[in-house]
Amino acid sequence: MSWYYIEGILIQCGYVLMVVLGLSLLTGFTGLFSFGHAGFMAIGAYVAAISTAKWGLPFFPALLLGGIAAGLVGAGLGSLTLNLKGDYFCIATLGFGEAVRLILENWEYVGGARGISGIPWKTDITSVLIACTAGTLGLMALIRSRHGRSIIAIREDELAAQMSGIDTFRYKMIALIFSAVYAGIGGGLLAHYMTYIQPKMFQMVKSTEYTIIVIFGGLGSITGSIIGTLILTFLPELLRTLNNWRLVIYGLAVIVMMVIRPRGLMGGVELGDLFRLPARKRAARLAEQRLKSMNGGDAGKGAQR
Repeated sequence: MSWYYIEGILIQCGYVLMVVLGLSLLTGFTGLFSFGHAGFMAIGAYVAAISTAKWGLPFFPALLLGGIAAGLVGAGLGSLTLNLKGDYFCIATLGFGEAVRLILENWEYVGGARGISGIPWKTDITSVLIACTAGTLGLMALIRSRHGRSIIAIREDELAAQMSGIDTFRYKMIALIFSAVYAGIGGGLLAHYMTYIQPKMFQMVKSTEYTIIVIFGGLGSITGSIIGTLILTFLPELLRTLNNWRLVIYGLAVIVMMVIRPRGLMGGVELGDLFRLPARKRAARLAEQRLKSMNGGDAGKGAQR
């Protein structure tokens, strides 16, 4: 493999990771499953592409504008659907994603089914690293904050969270908006890497792929989302020489992983936790030994008496 080819896969990992991080916030940390994130990605891609190709905006402001546009649409969607429970919310997001694609296919200003071509090539390995680093650090900061703890409480038990005074609708809205912003920025990176976009690039199967990556990596784990993205983006490319069999092997690999580790690769654990766990185990073992020795000493004194 040439470096040019590997760089292309890494860039692909980058814009996929932005979408997956956003979906991880909504699905992994909040407990809301979405099958419409390709719609948010499409909104970000089209807004960013039009901003640079037609309006002449610089690349990074165009990316942010695409993310903000997706976030605003996410807020509108949330106001209509966040009171829905379980499968009904999933179905609503699925319908949203398909509605966005059909609107783009029939809107002449954005090229209709032909899409938009002539988008300037701006997405390189540096811009992807900047976006993914900022996105990862931002998500980590949110999850570790008071707001993040409230979001996780909703995932664990929404009714109990509501009874304890947490505004569940507000925090679910925050999660959905941030999730949509991440997906929109990922779409902008995609548009400026491919240099053209079409509505068929944002079909429901894309939303499903991103959800699989989140589940494969482990719900509630940023580290799992990153590792899952790398594995499930590189794997089809490594198996490309096997033609149609690569999809079979890809599917089997996901199934085997889910059977072996139902909670995903990381299972809600972060990379830092893996280093802290052995230290905690050693500390617990030492405390147990001290307790036993103290109990043994007390027993000896009792026997002497």
